Formats: sequence, C-alpha cells, structure tokens
Amino acid sequence: MSTKILPESDTRPDLSHGDGDHERFAHYVQKDKIMESAVSGTPVIALCGKVWVPNRDPKKYPVCPECKEIYESMSRGDGQE
Repeated sequence: MSTKILPESDTRPDLSHGDGDHERFAHYVQKDKIMESAVSGTPVIALCGKVWVPNRDPKKYPVCPECKEIYESMSRGDGQE
C-alpha cells in the first residue's frame, strides 16, 4: 500500500487555544485517495481511522503517533508489533 502524510482539518473554532493547531497532527493516507479528496472534497481515512477533509499543509504538523506506528508495522512486513 502506498501512503502519504496529510494533516487533519477541523472547521470548528477553538476559542480557548487560538486556532487549535497545537492539537493537530499530520496523518498517513493512501496516495490515491489524496487526489480524489482534492478534486471532489470527499473525506479521507487515515491509517489510525481519523476521517476528515484535508486542507492544511502537513509539513506544519507533527506526524500522528498512531499512524506512524501502524505504518512502521506494515513496512516491516513481519507481523510483529
């Protein structure tokens, strides 16, 4: 499976912490779903299960620890966790 990192996005304002960026992560998503989402606006599903419509630069956010763990376990291909 081929994946790419995308940030999560939330349109709700976080009044207590500015724009809420401190709680955001960049997530791993299948590459073919990225273009589909960009064209149609349909939500994507990250490896960790997060569902959202990405609209931010993933380079500005830390990688989701759960996505990273799942991706690394897939990369090993040995079935160990």
